[in-house]
This record gives sequence, structure tokens and C-alpha cells, in this order.
Amino acid sequence: MYAIVEIAGQQFKVVKDQKVFVHRLQTEEGKQVAFDNVLLLSDGDKITIGAPAIGGAQVSAKVLKHLKGDKVIVFKKKRRKGYRVKNGHRQPLTEILIENILVSGRKKATAKDSVSKKAEPKVTATKVETKPTAKPASAKATTGKKETATQDLSKMTVAQLKDMAKAKGITGISSMKKADLIAALS
Repeated sequence: MYAIVEIAGQQFKVVKDQKVFVHRLQTEEGKQVAFDNVLLLSDGDKITIGAPAIGGAQVSAKVLKHLKGDKVIVFKKKRRKGYRVKNGHRQPLTEILIENILVSGRKKATAKDSVSKKAEPKVTATKVETKPTAKPASAKATTGKKETATQDLSKMTVAQLKDMAKAKGITGISSMKKADLIAALS
């Protein structure tokens, strides 16, 4: 049985009792660590692929030690310019021992989630449908006149709207745009 699991931003194919070097983990040496982001599980001929992760699957491991990786030399040079820079880098790593691969609970969790997700939208959809149908019947009579007035105002030019605003006594029309004039007049 093996699993592909994401640990510290990298994907690893792990088997029980395998030692793996991963990017530095914040866990102390000797402590247990559990990784929930299992992407694939294989148990003999049976392969389970997650989308993107398998719900309920878990890989448990024990932190053995923290160490630094081999030194990597970074050498930069520009020819004929006298530019040479030499740097070194040692990646901080953690050595872990895979202790267990748990598969339990994945089918039950997905079945419950899909049932609850399907039931919730239907309930909210019926609530949403009943509220809008009750309000527009009374609101159509009052908003019908406003809609026709704003449609008429939107067909007018800015100069015509400014003349109407002057006649109504609205101040500050020189800096208003067409949308502001329509809002002030309606």
C-alpha cells in the first residue's frame, strides 16, 4: 500500500516505514505529525484518486531529526567584465518516518457531504423564490412611473437636463454629470 501525499508544498510517494527528507517542519524532534492532503491511495489493485484530495485519508509520521542538506554552490560570472560572485546554500530539511497510512472514513464523509450540499440549495432556492414574487406585485405600480421618468430623462441631452434642473431650483448643476442630473431630477 502506498500513497501520494503533499508535505510542505511538495508531493511524495510514501510507503509505511519509509524515511523521507522534506522541507523544514516546525514540529519538534520525536513528535507525531499528520498530513491530511492525500492525493492518491493505492491498496493492491484498488487505486483511489482525490479531487484534489481524498477526504478522511491521512498519513501519520514521526519527526526523526532536523538537518541541513548538502551545500549547493551558486556561481555567477559575466565574461570580460571581471564580475564573479560565489555563494553557497544549504537547505534546511526534516527527516520523517512514515508510520501509518489511514484510509478510514472517506466514503462516509463524501456521502454525507453530497447529501447535505444537495439539500441546502433547494431549501434556500424556495425561500428566495417566494420573497420576490410577493413584493413586485405591490411595487410595480409605484416603480412603473419612476422607470418611465428615468427612461425619458436618459433620452434627453445634458443641456436639456440642466435647463430642467434650473427650473426646479437645483444648485451645483455645472459640475454634475448626466447620471447625477438624472438622479437629482428623479
